[in-house]
Amino acid sequence: MTEFDLTGLGWSAHFARQMGDDDRGLAPARLSEVHRDRLRALTPGGALSLLPVESTGAYAVGDWVLSDGSRAVRRLDPTSDLTRRAAGREAKLQRIAANVDTLGIVTSCNADFNIARLERYLALAHTAGCLPLVVLTKADMARDADDYLRRAQRLSPLVTAIALDATDPAEVARLAPWCKDGQTLALVGSSGVGKTTLRNTLTGEHELTQGIREDDAKGRHTTTARSLVPTQAGGWLIDTPGMRELQLADADEGIGAVFEDIEDLARQCRFRDCAHAGEPGCAVQAAIETGALDPDRLARWDKLRREDRYNSETVAEARARGKAFGKMVREISTSKKRRHDPGAP
Repeated sequence: MTEFDLTGLGWSAHFARQMGDDDRGLAPARLSEVHRDRLRALTPGGALSLLPVESTGAYAVGDWVLSDGSRAVRRLDPTSDLTRRAAGREAKLQRIAANVDTLGIVTSCNADFNIARLERYLALAHTAGCLPLVVLTKADMARDADDYLRRAQRLSPLVTAIALDATDPAEVARLAPWCKDGQTLALVGSSGVGKTTLRNTLTGEHELTQGIREDDAKGRHTTTARSLVPTQAGGWLIDTPGMRELQLADADEGIGAVFEDIEDLARQCRFRDCAHAGEPGCAVQAAIETGALDPDRLARWDKLRREDRYNSETVAEARARGKAFGKMVREISTSKKRRHDPGAP
């Protein structure tokens, strides 16, 4: 692998400011893989295998840590942090990737194109602090790729959208501005939309790719784990497995950014607690009546807000229960020590 200095690895003043006198003897390293009991990291001197000092669930690919050469002694606060509510019954946040400059939301110009899913990913990007980039693949196979492009661009004034053929290196080269000079591009999207093909072209790798089902445009998973890999343009790429479930939590700000038009209308309603369901003086319903607002868009906004509110509350409750349980365990342990050793503090 090509050698990189710290800047080439993505290091910036944001991370340098977090280092203090207590960190003397420690060196920065950027995580390229997170495993159950080990971390893989990149440094100007080469790759390292590090032992974590906290649960590996606390780390994400792309994180910067300070290392003594064998351990990840301290994790630095990221510039951006992609998280979701973890799949399953347990209410907790799962970190997806860290220190991502641009989130490439990959979909294709076929049945995979889904406005509601794209809005969900856009809210994720805004919440995390990433620039959103919609990448429309299979443009060469679509009857009207420009129509898909226009629909993607209408999602938000902050969105940049590109339609391309993922198998054409000249087309994929258009993504270079987002993954050069130490910048990090992360790819998210369903299985079968061409993320691995994009990765192969951007990095020069040759990962196994698999076909898609013709009836629903869905594919089988090729990428099975997240990893940070260098691109041929001089930046970094984080490829992620296709996510069957993306539950938002703590994403109120991101949802507000994606649906800024509705939020602006809601502030014009006569009543502050307007539910936008027929109340007098509702600016949102007035916009629907004039055709200025699509009622389906209102329904998607309301669904995401309710989901985010529920997930945020359950995650917060789970954290509170965990803290209370930890406090109880410490109190029991202290009580036992005192019974066995009356002189113990």
